[in-house]
Amino acid sequence: MYQLRKFDFFEEKYGGKIPEDVTGDIQCCSSGRGKVVIGSNDGSVSFLDRGVKFDSGFQAHSSSVLFLQHLKQRNFLVTVGEDEQISPQQSGMCLKVFDLDKVQEEGTSSSAPECIGILRIFTNQFPEAKITSFLVLEEVPPILLIAIGLDNGCIYCVKGDIARERITRFKLQVDGRSAITGLGFRMDGQALLLFAVTPESVNLFSMQAQPPKLQTLDHIGGSVNTVTMSDRSELIVGRPEAVYFYEVDGRGPCWAFEGEKKFMGWFRGYLLCVIDDSKTGNTVFNVYDLRNRLIAYSIVVDKVSNMLCEWGNIILIKADKSLLCITEKDMESKLDMLFKKNLYTVAINLVQSQHADAAATANVMRKYGDHLYGKQDFDEAMLQYINTIGYLEPSFVIQKFLDAQRIYNLTNYLEKLHEKGLASKDHTTLLLNCYTKLKDVEKLNTFIRKEDGIGELKFDVETAIRVCRAANYHEHAMYVAKKAGKHEWYLKILLEDLGNYDEALQYVSSLEPSQAGVTIEQYGKILIEHKPKETIDILMRLCTEQGIPNGVFLSMLPSPVDFITVFVQHPHSLMHFLERYAEIVQDSPAQAEINNTLLELYLSRDLNFPSISLSENGLDKDLIDHSVAAAVSKADPEKKTNADSKDAMEKDCTERQQKGLELLKMAWPSDLEQPLYDVDLAVILCEMNSFKDGLLYLYEKMKFYKEVIACYMQNHDHEGLIACCKRLGDSSKGGDPSLWADLLKYFGEIGEDCTKEVKEVLTYIERDDILPPIIVLQTLAKNPCLTLSVIKDYIARKLEQESKIIEEDRRAVEKYQETTKNMRKEIEDLRTNARIFQLSKCTACTFTLDIPAVHFMCMHSFHQRCLGDNEKECPECAPEYRSVMEMKRSLEQNSKDQDLFFQQVKGSKDGFSVIAEYFGKGIISKTRDATS
Repeated sequence: MYQLRKFDFFEEKYGGKIPEDVTGDIQCCSSGRGKVVIGSNDGSVSFLDRGVKFDSGFQAHSSSVLFLQHLKQRNFLVTVGEDEQISPQQSGMCLKVFDLDKVQEEGTSSSAPECIGILRIFTNQFPEAKITSFLVLEEVPPILLIAIGLDNGCIYCVKGDIARERITRFKLQVDGRSAITGLGFRMDGQALLLFAVTPESVNLFSMQAQPPKLQTLDHIGGSVNTVTMSDRSELIVGRPEAVYFYEVDGRGPCWAFEGEKKFMGWFRGYLLCVIDDSKTGNTVFNVYDLRNRLIAYSIVVDKVSNMLCEWGNIILIKADKSLLCITEKDMESKLDMLFKKNLYTVAINLVQSQHADAAATANVMRKYGDHLYGKQDFDEAMLQYINTIGYLEPSFVIQKFLDAQRIYNLTNYLEKLHEKGLASKDHTTLLLNCYTKLKDVEKLNTFIRKEDGIGELKFDVETAIRVCRAANYHEHAMYVAKKAGKHEWYLKILLEDLGNYDEALQYVSSLEPSQAGVTIEQYGKILIEHKPKETIDILMRLCTEQGIPNGVFLSMLPSPVDFITVFVQHPHSLMHFLERYAEIVQDSPAQAEINNTLLELYLSRDLNFPSISLSENGLDKDLIDHSVAAAVSKADPEKKTNADSKDAMEKDCTERQQKGLELLKMAWPSDLEQPLYDVDLAVILCEMNSFKDGLLYLYEKMKFYKEVIACYMQNHDHEGLIACCKRLGDSSKGGDPSLWADLLKYFGEIGEDCTKEVKEVLTYIERDDILPPIIVLQTLAKNPCLTLSVIKDYIARKLEQESKIIEEDRRAVEKYQETTKNMRKEIEDLRTNARIFQLSKCTACTFTLDIPAVHFMCMHSFHQRCLGDNEKECPECAPEYRSVMEMKRSLEQNSKDQDLFFQQVKGSKDGFSVIAEYFGKGIISKTRDATS
């Protein structure tokens, strides 16, 4: 016999008498749809509502109600009872079906539900016997399967719609000597099974077979009211020595509960038993929790006549028509009861068996763990805490075991935390520290490599790398970094911790181009410092994809400019890298930036890092300045003072500047308006580094001719000045003649004897008539070292030339005066004297002139008919006149265009002549009233 613990998980809710409205002795009971149904020996049926109060009743049978069942799917009530006999040969035992939703009036004082079907149970084919059990199965309402067990071992079955009298009757024979004491239906997939219990056997019918097939499961049976079904459709049979469970294949487990079983039931996973205890002579009602092996409730009761469950309560109806309602306590109350007794294992089993939520289960386990921790049973406590992962804050557990210095238990907890993917960065740090403190390399390997290259790592990668690296477990840190694709960490360990530059270069070479580019940007400085050639080779592969035709994927490749900061302290390597790139790639999108950087490297006297071009390209100026300062501080001061080193540096500077000049020329071909570099930057570089050749080339290409001769002037290069003006001052070749004027001014202000140069300059000024003689005299007068003999011949020639011009102008004036005089005389004659017209022919048609005729003052005559509508102008002289007038109007219109006037004055060698021309044509001779 099992010795089970007893608990008070249930409590008495209320008790009392059944209402007096329930008449007669209680024969049967049923529950469902929120009501309790009672059948009495006077044929009445009563309904009790919540609170066990009388609700309604009606007369179902005339004599007695033996069995009844309230259906669940439809509000039907099926009863078996005795009615009046129609004849002595026919039994009065009837089966009735009532529709409780339909009320049929019975007189004026009472009402009863409508009886939709009446069936006589016993017929000639189904002989009368005592009914010992009754069960209704709702298949598809209103189709019912009703099993009626008899004392002769037979089961009468009725299937169909009783209300429409569409039924089928059949008989099942179990044992002709024993009564049917219990029935139970079970659906096994699509198969319908019927359990049938007699005092001598337990049987099973397969209802799908025709006829139904009988199988005997046990040769020991049970008595009336000791047969029930569990919620898993197991048949339960109570016997004096034990309680037995049956499946479709035979007897299952049994529980040795001594005492005669009076009633058996099942409620929410609990087994209900009313037992006569022979030792004490009392009748006891027990509620068994078989899964947790405990008695959930036990109470001594008087003689029980019926037992049922409704409203979440267990209802016991006694023989004296009193009842007792027992209800289950809430989970919290039950757990508190167990906690007070330190029955934590029972509490855990209880919440798990009743399918409580995971949070509630974890709470119980936490309390159990706290209890074990208090007893210093750390191992068992940790087992409980592990089950709370996901619901209990990990810091609660971690703090406990840190205080107790139980590193092994803590390690176990942290491992489980990582397995469930609930670990944070701090948890990963703590676990790895535990491994390293324990020096448990095997566990560290297992933790790091447990995925075996498959799936994602279940911990924070950077934290794991950092901790392993700090503990000098470099191989583990590198493994994690490589697997997680943290290439920067992998290289950091190789370069900074292990100094393995060859392996680092191999690793970078094995990466995808985009990943390799990122890692080179981060760690290229170290690689360039120790392995410059190999690093440059990798960069060349990244930026050029050697082997692929140029231009195919050029726009998709990284630019060399992206890697310039890698060479901060190594300008020679940067120059070598960019030169190699420029040789291979001729049309790079970053060609201008590359040329800018190369120019700064070439033209720099000390080969400093190209900070100017980088800052213009948006790189961090502070970083550049810091890097340059670091590079300068690293330089060996002895080398700066060494004579040989100075000579080598001077030679290197000269060679680089020559390369710079070649680049300036090559990157600015004649067919391009703008060069493939920043002109302003190139000018600044040439000026900063006093690179005259480059500066002269740039100024000349930019047509800054005055700046070109300014360079020669600054260096007092007189030969170069004159040669430059010869090349750039020829207007016929697109030059600027004003350069000679600037050159003359320079010699006039130089303060030294330059007679030879001045004479040569005056030759070109005189040839192209660039300056008036007075300006030449004023300019050269400023140089005290020059004598009048320098310009004697020039002045003589200019005076002679001017004299000739004056004489020609005098003769022209006299001619124009004579012409003007004659024109005025002619005008006066026309005004004062008559004109005689002697033409005899028409000027237009040459025929003899007849009247009417028109004579013009220009001495042309016409027939009037030949003139047409125009009689005011001479057709012969009008075109010339209109041409002159049109020219005058055009000139007057141009006089209003001030920009054109000043442009002509400025562009002419002699601006005075332009002004004189405007006055001569009468364009600007008219004055206007300022007030108009």
